[in-house]
Amino acid sequence: MDWVTGIQNAIDYVEEHLTEEIDYDLVAEQAACSNFYFQRIFSILCGMTLGEYIRGRRLTLAGNELKTSADKVIDIALKYGYESPESFTRAFSKFHGVTPSDARKGGFKLKSFSRLSVKISLNGGILMDYKIVEKEAFDVVEKVETHTVETSENSKSIPEFWTRAHSDGTIEKLLDIACDKTYIFGICYGNLPENAKTFDYSIAAKCDKTAVPPKGFRKNTVPARTWAVFECKGKMPEAIQTMWHKIVSEFFPASGYRPTYEMDIEAYTKGNMESPDYRSEIWVPVNKK
Repeated sequence: MDWVTGIQNAIDYVEEHLTEEIDYDLVAEQAACSNFYFQRIFSILCGMTLGEYIRGRRLTLAGNELKTSADKVIDIALKYGYESPESFTRAFSKFHGVTPSDARKGGFKLKSFSRLSVKISLNGGILMDYKIVEKEAFDVVEKVETHTVETSENSKSIPEFWTRAHSDGTIEKLLDIACDKTYIFGICYGNLPENAKTFDYSIAAKCDKTAVPPKGFRKNTVPARTWAVFECKGKMPEAIQTMWHKIVSEFFPASGYRPTYEMDIEAYTKGNMESPDYRSEIWVPVNKK
């Protein structure tokens, strides 16, 4: 199953269960990948988190029912997953700009968040620099943190991890022990147990086999794999985010490769990340379809 078909299957499942408690693991099963990778792909491809999509759709439907039915506000709130009128009113007012009671009176415009339909248009002529590379196993020394996919918290916690790494000496320690100072890696480990809600993410550098990691760091081996390597050029994080979208929406649907879902690596070079000429890479382990 390709990513686009999988995402659409998952969206269809969500739409069928909007008035129920939605298990993100079951959503991910519709796309034949882990909860973590599904949420990551969904966010890249659709431009929002899964939680934002579900919330927007529920509040849209709730607004429609307030205008067209005589059901009590509390009944509509409970139907769409809100445990109290107060929590429903807060969410509804933030989304629509009016309270549920005002929406029921009429005369106010409500927001409409449409159902998603994932379509990919391949027009050709799109420049995407990539190469397929066979890499032998290599060792890294890394600072590791555990992050959660719950409510897409990782979209905030990983940038915060990088900010701390630049200020607390982590990057300097990695460069001191590195045998190759070309890159500082961001390694996202995705080979997770079934129904896992957390994953490991590390900031790392390549090291030799005799390297001894400092206290608070670990040594790990990245296995020999076939990698699709994508070159990014431009200001961070926009350049790498744009490339991830191309990888998800253009490369994998049209190429003869699929990701292994074990991990992926963002490789950052020295230089000014604010520069339009800054260069980085994304490495994704792949198999042929």
